[in-house]
Amino acid sequence: MADQAPRGWVLPAPSLSHVRHGFFTRRGGVSPAPYDTLNCSLASADLAANVAVNRGRVAGYLGVEASSLLGLTQTHSPDVVVLTHDTPVWPTGKGPKADALVSNRHDLALGVITADCGPVLFASADGSVVGAAHAGWRGAVGGVLEATLDAMQALGAGDVIACVGPCIRQAGYEVGADMRTEVLDGSSLVAPCAERFFVEAPRAGHYLFDLPGYCLYRLRRAGLRHISMIGLDTRHDALRFFSHRRRTLAGGGAIGHQISAIRAGAVA
Repeated sequence: MADQAPRGWVLPAPSLSHVRHGFFTRRGGVSPAPYDTLNCSLASADLAANVAVNRGRVAGYLGVEASSLLGLTQTHSPDVVVLTHDTPVWPTGKGPKADALVSNRHDLALGVITADCGPVLFASADGSVVGAAHAGWRGAVGGVLEATLDAMQALGAGDVIACVGPCIRQAGYEVGADMRTEVLDGSSLVAPCAERFFVEAPRAGHYLFDLPGYCLYRLRRAGLRHISMIGLDTRHDALRFFSHRRRTLAGGGAIGHQISAIRAGAVA
């Protein structure tokens, strides 16, 4: 249950206070190292029983059953799954391949897991339609954020509010020239001027990429007026966040993943 978790285990976005949601940290769970402690990845080698407890605590915070906290088999794609009252709900751990969820159902919570990529939560102004997107650089370039917005509007969302959660920040996100080229080429039609999100890194031939800034830019280009960001760095905040880049630089090995989740229905 949520009351067993330490203070600060979840980070709410003030702009989304009208719906139940949270950008959850690595705190407040039961998993041992290297998954300590709120690992919510069903694809990890963590004990399934630990992950079930962790996800149950998240579900409890959001006011749904553990089986109603839905996730995906994330693939860094622009694909979105829409859940309405006619949509069958899959068993835990059997989510379809996609990188965003959209729903108007009040009995479900939508979750994405990250360990440096950008979690982005969306809600209509009245809280009737929500979305959750996993925006790594490939998904963001491919259009996952715009696709999420389009799916929400197809369900009748009016004004949409979005928040980009904790992710790797520019100072710690070194990339090669090939990745920069892919971003610029993939952004040329829908997001010109994407080069502003790269600066030269100290290492020759490498760059530092501003992933959250790029996500904000794509959302603004899509017409959103109400966008915010929780400006915390997953790579450099080891006490609160899992980070794939941090683990890789430390020699590799298994890691956990934090979850960000949201539920439709205005908070009373």
